[in-house]
Amino acid sequence: MNFDLDEILIERESRESALATRIGGALGDHIPVIEVDDARAAARPRPGDRDPFGAGKRRMLIVRRKSPFLMACPAGSSRFACCGYLVLTIASNCPMDCSYCFLQEYLADNPVFQIFSNYTDALDEVDRMIASAPGRSFRVGTGELADSLAFDSITAMSHDLVEYFSARPNLTLELKTKTDEVDTLLALDPRGRVLVSWSLSPEAVFLSSEHRSAAPAARIAAARRVLEAGYRVAFHFDPIIAYPSAARDYLELIDTLLDSIPAKDISFVSMGGLRMTPTLKSAARRRHPDDAMLCGEDVLAPDGRYRSFAPLRLRLYRQLAAKFRKAGAEIPSYLCMEVPSVHEKVFGATPPRPATIGERLATI
Repeated sequence: MNFDLDEILIERESRESALATRIGGALGDHIPVIEVDDARAAARPRPGDRDPFGAGKRRMLIVRRKSPFLMACPAGSSRFACCGYLVLTIASNCPMDCSYCFLQEYLADNPVFQIFSNYTDALDEVDRMIASAPGRSFRVGTGELADSLAFDSITAMSHDLVEYFSARPNLTLELKTKTDEVDTLLALDPRGRVLVSWSLSPEAVFLSSEHRSAAPAARIAAARRVLEAGYRVAFHFDPIIAYPSAARDYLELIDTLLDSIPAKDISFVSMGGLRMTPTLKSAARRRHPDDAMLCGEDVLAPDGRYRSFAPLRLRLYRQLAAKFRKAGAEIPSYLCMEVPSVHEKVFGATPPRPATIGERLATI
C-alpha cells in the first residue's frame, strides 16, 4: 500500500464483514482499529482539525452503504454533451490530494475516507439495470467519488468486480485511477470486458497539483502492463489547465503516451478544462495557497463555474484533438462537461446523445 492511514474506523454492523476481515489481515496491527456506533458522526469533520478534508483522507471508515450504489455520473447534465457514464459508488474520498479536486467541496461535510462493506450489493443493482434494458450495453465505473485502485492492494475489491463484469458481454467496467497499483489486476482475466483508464497531466501539473499520485510516466507504464495482460485502456486529459507552456507540455505528454501505447490500442480519450465553482475555488486556494496552477486566467461561465478563458480552452482542445488524429488510428474522443457548441467547434460535428456515446464507449 502506498498511502498512509492514521486509523481504521469500523461501524459495529460491519465488523464481521468480509471486507473488514480482508483489510485487517492486510494491515495487521500497524494501524489502530476503532469500532464506532454512529458511522455518520464518525464521517464528519473533527473539531479542531486545521484541515478537516486532508485529515479525513487519512482515516478509513468501513461502513454499510444504505443509499443506492448505481447512479448517473454527477457531472452529467442536459446542458452538457455527456458521455453516458454510469457510476458505482463503492467508496468515497481519495487518499491522493489533487489541489483542483471537486471532492473538496462535494465531501466537505463528510470528508472521512469511506469504504462500503456491502459493496457487492452494488452488483445486484447492475443486474436489475441490465435486465430492464435487454440488448443495450453499458459502461460502468467506480472512479468518480474515489480512485478505483488506490487501496486495491489491501481491499482486493477489483477481484469481485472483474469477475462479475468479465462474465457479462453487455457490460464494460471502467477502473479510473491516478496510481500505478495494478498488481491485483494482473492476476485476473478481464475477458475484454474491463477497461482501466488513467487521468494524465504534464509533469508540471503533476508536481504542482497532484499530490501523492503516481508520476505520469509511472501511470503510462502501468497502462502498458495491464494492456499486455488483456485489459483495455483509456486516458482522461482532465482537467486541462491553461498555463503558459501548456500546449507544448500536453503535446509532449501525448508523444510520451503514444511511444508506449499504440494509438490502435487506446479505447478512447476524454478531455475537459479546469472548472471550479466559487466554493471549490476558495477551498482549493485555501488548502493549496502555493499552487500556481490555481491562479490562471479564468472567468465565471454561465453554468456558475470558473473556467479558463474560452479561446485558450478551445485552442488547447483543438491542438490535442489534432495530435491524436495524426496518431495513425481513429481514437474515439469526447469532451467532459462542455456544451454541445464547444464539441462542434473542436470536433466539427454535433455530439451524439449521452446514451448513444455511452453504448459506443462500452463496446469499443
